[in-house]
Amino acid sequence: MIKRISLLCLFVALASLRLTAQYDMNAPVPMDPLIRTGKLANGLTYYVRRNAEPKERANFYIIQNVGAILENDDQDGLAHFLEHMAFNGTKHFPGRKGLIKILEKHGIEFGSNINAYTAQDETVYNIDDVPTTNIPLLDTCLLILHDWSHFLTLEDKEIDSERPVISEEWRTRRNSQFRMRAQLMPVLLNNSKYARRDVIGNLDLIQNFPYQRLRDFYAQWYRPDLQAIAVVGDFDVDDMEKKVITLFSDIPASKNPTPRPDFEVPDHDDIKFVCATDKELTQSSIAIFIKHPATPNEAKNHGYVRENLIKSFYNNMFAQRVSELLQRGDPPFINARGGFSGLVRGINTYSISTTAKPNEEALALETIYRENERVKRFGFTDGELERVKINTLVSLESSYKQRDKISSGAYVSSIMSHFLNGDPLDDAEYSYNLYKALVPTITLEEVSALAPRYINHHNMVIVINGPPEGVTHLTEAEAIAIIEKVEQSTIEPYQDKVAEGSLINEELAGSPIVSTKKLPQFNAEEWTLANGAKVLFREADFEKDNIAVASYSKGGTSLYDIDKLASANVVDQFVAAYGVGDHDIRALQKLLTGKQAKVNISIGGLAESIGGASTPADFETLMQLLYLYFEKPRFDPEVHATLMQRNYAAIANQENNPTKIMQDSLSLILSNHHPRTLIFGKNFLDAVSIEQIEEIYRDRIKDASDFVFFIVGNVDAETVKPLVEKYIGSISTYHRKETWKDNKVRPPKGKTAKVIPLNLETPKTTVITRFTKEMKITIPRGIYIDILKDILQLRYTENVREKEGGTYGVQVSAGASDKPYSVATVGMMFDCDPDKAEHLKSLIYAEVDKMVKEGPTAEELSKVTTSLLKNHEQVKPHNSYWMRVIRAYYLDGINIDDPKNFENIVRKVKPKDIQSLAKTIFNGADVVDVMFVPRQED
Repeated sequence: MIKRISLLCLFVALASLRLTAQYDMNAPVPMDPLIRTGKLANGLTYYVRRNAEPKERANFYIIQNVGAILENDDQDGLAHFLEHMAFNGTKHFPGRKGLIKILEKHGIEFGSNINAYTAQDETVYNIDDVPTTNIPLLDTCLLILHDWSHFLTLEDKEIDSERPVISEEWRTRRNSQFRMRAQLMPVLLNNSKYARRDVIGNLDLIQNFPYQRLRDFYAQWYRPDLQAIAVVGDFDVDDMEKKVITLFSDIPASKNPTPRPDFEVPDHDDIKFVCATDKELTQSSIAIFIKHPATPNEAKNHGYVRENLIKSFYNNMFAQRVSELLQRGDPPFINARGGFSGLVRGINTYSISTTAKPNEEALALETIYRENERVKRFGFTDGELERVKINTLVSLESSYKQRDKISSGAYVSSIMSHFLNGDPLDDAEYSYNLYKALVPTITLEEVSALAPRYINHHNMVIVINGPPEGVTHLTEAEAIAIIEKVEQSTIEPYQDKVAEGSLINEELAGSPIVSTKKLPQFNAEEWTLANGAKVLFREADFEKDNIAVASYSKGGTSLYDIDKLASANVVDQFVAAYGVGDHDIRALQKLLTGKQAKVNISIGGLAESIGGASTPADFETLMQLLYLYFEKPRFDPEVHATLMQRNYAAIANQENNPTKIMQDSLSLILSNHHPRTLIFGKNFLDAVSIEQIEEIYRDRIKDASDFVFFIVGNVDAETVKPLVEKYIGSISTYHRKETWKDNKVRPPKGKTAKVIPLNLETPKTTVITRFTKEMKITIPRGIYIDILKDILQLRYTENVREKEGGTYGVQVSAGASDKPYSVATVGMMFDCDPDKAEHLKSLIYAEVDKMVKEGPTAEELSKVTTSLLKNHEQVKPHNSYWMRVIRAYYLDGINIDDPKNFENIVRKVKPKDIQSLAKTIFNGADVVDVMFVPRQED
């Protein structure tokens, strides 16, 4: 394998010598020629690009080079507050959520299509997936961006209405990780302003700031010279550019604008240390950050691209070494990582981090730092570099083949990076040729030299975090002593073991296709093989470099008694780590160098499946892996022991994690404490054995005649048939006809109300309501349930979030299933102030009652159905859609591509249909009503 790779890399390297001569490393990277860009007289920058993925859709963005870092201390949180206010009244779209209501009429949903975010250095607003066949709607979206730029109304009453909403967002985000950040950032960022700005801000200030202070921040910083408009989609680019120029030129330039400052993180020669603790943390982690300046915008040239490529190679190779450590017996930590990344604007970091086993922080730190030091002293090996090069080139080729499927969202993301950070904005063709030329020129010495260049004590920060009790944390002196010990110790070079052999070392008998059935409604074929396997094939070329394989067999974990259920629940996770055939996972990864083929195993509650994906070039490799996972699975005791140790270590202190407690409590309540409801913890792990895993796997992933296989992708039938006959045709057959078992796991009958106290650092109540109704599930009812969910989501957003300001958001879920029994469920969940919980929960029930009594309004129904049809149209071209279609046909007997089974139902649905469904579900439903509340002090 290494010899083959070496020859290939040598060939590409020789070819690249001519190519690299075309690229001056000190020259800027040319911009994508299809992007129209310019700067208006008022200073505003615009980017316009045509792109037809998705077809007949466009994305509209306004990118503000303004974030929380620009706030004064008495403005802490106002950048984020201003982001919220952009949806609460503008010059042309007055009123609370006025612009959202207009867009929702066209199927553009708040949250998924209309959104914004605020960070320390930027604020970005977006309107995505806008239908471009509606020209007035495109003009409306431009006008919204126009208003966001300079024409927010910022009315007193709307500011006051938004205060409680943001207060609840503050409460929701105050988890253990957020509190940890508050402790460690002043040390990591050396008391810079970045350490003092957490974006959401100071709660007291949010609730009480004077109106004018927000307006002053808006006037000072929301101005054209700090803004960019990005519009990408399937439209006439000439017309769109003209509209942008005309509309946004009327925004006045700021007079005597405040210079937009950059903020530094002060250097330090000493090693800094911080140990941050939180009662809700369950694990200890140790990290070392070594900060260094980021590349200035003006230097982000071809050389910058090459340097980033070198760093990506380093990250990839270091990750592989850490992965090998985790796969060996008795791993020294639960997980670890390392490499180069960004930190804040202007500052990058080289970091290593590890999650330690309980009270083994010293071992974890010493081990990961030793690997770090090993690279620093000896660098990487030729084999490691060659593997990452070949994988990069193969991935590059795959991306290039699918360049016409680059999404508009991906283009906007690149535009944002260009405007905010000065990153290159080249096109796919140029990028492909550039990387193809650069990859072979990167030497082992260049990659290895990064470690001694960046790994030193200057700007080093050691960060430890974990629970405050039950574990012993390293002190500053102990952590530094470990680093010094490793740096002075004897370390052996890394030994790169070369993978030998091939995936399959035997001749396969195979079995022929004995019957073919045309499926013209899907433009597909059904093949039956002599061994009883059934294969559904459909050629689909929307994703040009992709083939997907799936399968289905009834049974799953439902067939096993409780004494084997824990092992059954982890079979897929563990078997994937064991390797396959003659190769452990490390050898398998090396053997598959240059191959884009991956297999996934799933053993669910009612069925099992094995599938995966590949490029057309590597489809045979995918078929080989599929065969091996059926016929030659591997069960590695060493890897199994490693996984068990890591899992046992991961569950320590989990009783301190309120999220885990809530999940476990809900699982037990919703299943009425059924004995098959297993809680992941020590008792669960004690019941897991490699013997049971092997027994269950060999029983489930077995028997070609009991599986239906699905193949969808950019490959023709004549190419697929011989490979199907050879590999699927060689899977053993036992002519079993299995089905799943209904183990009668049901929710409790009637209404179950629970109030469960939790130890919480930030007081909040989590309210969860779930309605369950056994009922016949038809095709229309399945669709109506989705419509009902979305209408309830609209109502709760309007009434609980906006009018009451009671929560950051109510999450509505709904579903229907006819396996193992016919049932519909509707659930609601939200966080809130404990003092408001009962009142807000009453609003949840009030809207349910109103839906039963009155049904939805015609306007609500129109908003939801328009969005459903828009989204359905958008996904139909994709290969994954056709995989879903043929699977549904064979599993459920439904042709979901037939308009009568979706589009016609959605177009014809009436408010009374949704009201009728609501009556059927909610009247007489079994209800689980749970509130997780802060535990009261005695």
